[in-house]
Amino acid sequence: MTLKINDRLIMTPGPTMVDPRVSQVASNKILGQFDPEFTKIMNENMELIRKSFQTKNQWAFPIDGSSRAGIEAVVSSLIKPGDKVLVPRFGRFGDLAIELATRAGGKVTVMDAEWGQVFDQADIIAKMHEVKPKAILVVHGETSTGRLQPVDQLGHAAKEAGVFTVVDCVASYMGVSIPVDEWELDAVIGGAQKSLSAPAGITPLTFNDRFAEEILKRKRVEEGVANDGSARSDDYVFSNYLDLTQLMDYWSPARLNHHTESTIMNYALHEALSIAVNEEGIQNRFANQFKHQHILKEALRKLGLTIFGDEEHEMPNMVAVEIPTGVDGDKFRATLLDEYGVEISSSFGPMQGKIWRIGLMGYVAQKYYVLRFLSIFTHVLKEYGVAVDETAMNEYLTEAYK
Repeated sequence: MTLKINDRLIMTPGPTMVDPRVSQVASNKILGQFDPEFTKIMNENMELIRKSFQTKNQWAFPIDGSSRAGIEAVVSSLIKPGDKVLVPRFGRFGDLAIELATRAGGKVTVMDAEWGQVFDQADIIAKMHEVKPKAILVVHGETSTGRLQPVDQLGHAAKEAGVFTVVDCVASYMGVSIPVDEWELDAVIGGAQKSLSAPAGITPLTFNDRFAEEILKRKRVEEGVANDGSARSDDYVFSNYLDLTQLMDYWSPARLNHHTESTIMNYALHEALSIAVNEEGIQNRFANQFKHQHILKEALRKLGLTIFGDEEHEMPNMVAVEIPTGVDGDKFRATLLDEYGVEISSSFGPMQGKIWRIGLMGYVAQKYYVLRFLSIFTHVLKEYGVAVDETAMNEYLTEAYK
């Protein structure tokens, strides 16, 4: 029996709808992982990732696994038991950074900001000088609140202090410019299933030579593929699969037989990055994201909804709105999905039941999807007895999309 998937309009902050061209490419035939045709694709993916992060780093490659695998690979390869780690937390994914650093044995110092706000970078830098950590782990795009944390000053300050910067750009990747070299960031993790509009299951990341030099002190090649000259550190990374020091050999001419690479996911990544980097141009993609996110946000405001959080530091690929008084947010979302095939998200922690998170990432950042979503969303609001100003919204949309 052939599996049949119902049509959906996915308007969450991840996963998002996959570009049909990416899905088509992913249906290609399997190649062997060391077939020259496939290693050529691997090399091209590395260069595309460099361009997407605006970096000249040698080390830019994907991890097989969803975005958490990429974050955990970076954290567990860098952090050893007893290492001090600073985490500025302003939402749910700050908790994830704390969790991963703690599991790696790190001694974590947490800074807290109110959900819906971000940190002044000067405060993070001051805390860094106080704590003297090995690394700062910071979320760039925090989808639980829809906020974008500025990080353009952190890299230089941390480098001057001998501290590593690890930046979770999973949700901001390909939705906003991330000039890794200009910002002097040490390790940055992106996401395939957000504004890149590829399936979850592969995670682009990059790190610089300073970071590479540090983690290579822990290199230990597994015995099954080691030779007489292989590194055998006793201070090795606890995870074998997520050990960046071995993955560096896999993604180099050495082609260490570390694991079986997902050829299909690399096809998908190659197509998604080729569209974004070579066809659209990343700056054009960022501008398109911002344009449609702004229109969606202002249309919701015209409708009568309240936009949540500090708008000066909002993510340009999603909108967080307060749930109207008297509306059961989860029941409303179930109606949207079950009756109309439209999916939006709730939130976490103190924002659970208080806001909806509406994604406008990558492929869905189009006039057609914005208007389709708003039409259905407005209809369901009226079904739930919410007073809306549909006329004001439609007048705004007519002007905005001229």
